[in-house]
Parts: sequence; structure tokens; C-alpha cells
Amino acid sequence: MTVPLDWGDPGGEKIQLALARRKATNPSARIGSLVVNPGGPGGSGKQIVLRDRLPFSSEITSRFDIVGFDPRGVAGSHPIQCSRELAAQAPDPFLKSQADFVRLLAFNARYKQDCRARTGPLFDHVDTGSVARDLDALRAGLGDDKLSFYAISYGTLIGQIYAERFPNRVRALALDSNMDHSLGTRDFLDTQAWTTQDSFDEFVKWCDKTSSCALHGKNIRTFWAGLVARADRGELHYPGRPDTPLTKLLLIYEATGAFFGPDWADLAEFLVAVDSGEGEARSLLKPLPDQEVVNDATQVFCLDYLLPVRNYDEYAAHLASSRRIAPDMQAGPEALATMAACLGQQAPIPNPQHRLRVYSPPVLVANALHDPATGYNWAVSTAQQLGRSGRLFTYEGWGHRIYDHGQCAAGGIDRYLVSLELPAKGASCPAIPPTSSTVKRSTYQPLPGPVPGLPGWVRS
Repeated sequence: MTVPLDWGDPGGEKIQLALARRKATNPSARIGSLVVNPGGPGGSGKQIVLRDRLPFSSEITSRFDIVGFDPRGVAGSHPIQCSRELAAQAPDPFLKSQADFVRLLAFNARYKQDCRARTGPLFDHVDTGSVARDLDALRAGLGDDKLSFYAISYGTLIGQIYAERFPNRVRALALDSNMDHSLGTRDFLDTQAWTTQDSFDEFVKWCDKTSSCALHGKNIRTFWAGLVARADRGELHYPGRPDTPLTKLLLIYEATGAFFGPDWADLAEFLVAVDSGEGEARSLLKPLPDQEVVNDATQVFCLDYLLPVRNYDEYAAHLASSRRIAPDMQAGPEALATMAACLGQQAPIPNPQHRLRVYSPPVLVANALHDPATGYNWAVSTAQQLGRSGRLFTYEGWGHRIYDHGQCAAGGIDRYLVSLELPAKGASCPAIPPTSSTVKRSTYQPLPGPVPGLPGWVRS
């Protein structure tokens, strides 16, 4: 599909967006198209449809064409490209001095200049407001009078902005694991610290009472603190990969990623292997292979969230606040890394934070109570901002994305998408405890690809 590079100049340069569609298996019962987005930023909607990575029920696949698109700047849609060599030089966001702060700003300026030169003018037009315009063009191109949309994580921001800008074209927006676009620097970092700490606490509770946990019987918080300290001193490497250092940021990333499922058993085994330095264990991240360029969608975030920090003293105060809230995890790693990667971003940005002003048909705001990435506090806030146009739907368990967590959660979303039937006010679904490491990691994790705020690394 062809769209304007700059929606402010619709007659100017054009770009193409990559799409994929799986047609409804029961054409006679077809409702229309269900457009999907897997989040990120940087997730490929095209690939998630081609690979059939969304475990929709037969009720959904029989009645909707499932349509995925790569947002502008991502994967097959004119991806943002940056130097692999330069990406590998990104400073660690756990800064320790004003000199570190100055170096970070200088690196960000140099890296953005390189990315802009390689990508072209689209680099400054990858904000989610522009993606919402693209989504409306896709709706029209599909022949649907109104949009049906299912999105996960960062993709929920696309849906929120769409509802705000095109309220009369909304049929059903099922937003699973929600962003909160109203937050400034302190609140963004603090809420992320809270939700990652909450997920760590849940992991500790599970391991303490589960004899099959590889860390059962240990003081897990003390054990973890020792690993974090060793990582901070540069003493750890990835199990089975002695040439790949495991920094404090990467260690915390690995834990947070394991909470997505949650894959608690795998995480415990990984930490045991890290501690001993022997054997191998499945990790979530790996360095990109040597190549000239990387695709890095962090700029999307930078054009959606302006999170300024004036100097190292202010930066250190934010870190201290995160550590008070999250004494074990110390920070929400992706929040810290993406905020740090965007420092130096000039105002104004095209899609600045604000409280939602939506007057559309009701939007479904679904979230797990113990989500490590898009905290339940964000979903509550988003539903409050939506007011009469929002309905909060809670899964009382763990993980990032609720559709996969039992018939109650999937059924609530299905009924809304198919029949526009909302869950009752205050409706929730009971937690389903993961019983072993046999939980399908691929069901919950994004497709392999670049990690926002961590250039040079990909999800494995």
C-alpha cells in the first residue's frame, strides 16, 4: 500500500507499507477485516500474520480476514537503518557521572545523524500519529467502513490515537497490554520500575513454593543481588558464550523478558547457569551478527515520548527513585534504555504525550494484573482517560498479553470483536499458574528482531 511519507504534505513523496492477509475461513459468515499489530515499536505485523503467530480462536479466523502491516520505519515498510558498528558503541544507560551523561548525549546525536542519513527523510516521520493515519488509509483500502483492530503492547498506542482522531470510523478496538501516553519522565520511569519489581516479586513467590524451581530453597533476592553486582563489575558472560559479556542491563533485560510468559522455570535455570559460568541455557537476547546496518525502531518512541533530562544530577535522581521502587530490578530496563536513547531529542515532537480525549464507541482495554512491560497501572490510567469510551478487562495473573491465558480472557476479547459485547464493568478472569517450562515461549514473545533502546541486540 502506498501512503504519503509526510501526511502534512499528502501530495509529496510516497512510501510503501508491507501487508499480509489471511482470508476468513468461512466467507459466508465474514464480518470484515481484523487488522493486527504485535507492538514493539518495531514488531512486524506482516510477519506475525504470515507465520500465524497470533493464536486466535476459530471464531475469529472464520469471521475475519486477519491483516497485518509493518508500520512505517519497520521491517518491510522502509525500515530505519543505522550503522551496526556505531550501534555497538551505545553507552550503558546506568550512568555514573556527568561525563557519562555528556558522552551519552554526544553518542545519541552522532547515532541519529547516521540513522537519518541512511534512512532518508522518513526518519523524522515515523511517529505513531502518522501510523494512525496509515491505518485509516489501510481501513479504506480494505473496503471496511469502520475499523476492527487487535493490538498488543506498543501497538495499543496506535489504537488509542486512532480512536482519538477517527472516532466515527471505530467498530472495535481490542487493546491488549496497554501503553499510557500521558506520562512524563519521572512517572514513566517510576511506573515501569514498579511493574518490573512486581513481576520479580511474583517470580520469587513461585520459586519459594515450587520444588522444581532450580533456585528453590535459596535466598533468591540475595542470589540475584550477587549476580547484579557481578554483572556491574563486568564479571559475567552468557552461558555457553564466553566471549559475550552479560552486563547489568542485559541481565535485567533477560529476567524481564522471561516474565512475559511467564517463563519462570527457564529463568531460574538461566540464572543458575550464569552463576556457575558453565553449560548453556536458553536466553532471550543475542548480539546481531556482523553486518553493515541494523534496523532500529527506537526513533518511533522518540517521536511519541519526549522525556527530557537536563543533566546527570537529574538523571541520577531518576535512577535513585527507580531503585527505591524496584530494589531488586533497579529499573524497568526497556524504559530506561529507550529513555536514554532518546535523550537530546528536540522539541516539539510530532506526537507528544497528552491525556486521551476520545469520543468513540467503547474501546476494550485488556491487561494482566502482573504485566512486566505494560503495567496494570498503565491500563487503569488509560481506561480512566477513555471514560465512557473505555472498558477495563483484567486478567488476574501474569505475563504480557492476555489473549493466550485461558478461555475466559480469549472469550471476552472474542465476544467484543465479533458481537461488540463488552465485558461487564469490573470484569476479570482468574489467574492460570504456569506449571512448568513447557509454556510456549513463542506464544508470548514478539517475533525475533531488534530490541528498542538496545541497538545491536535482537530477541532470539
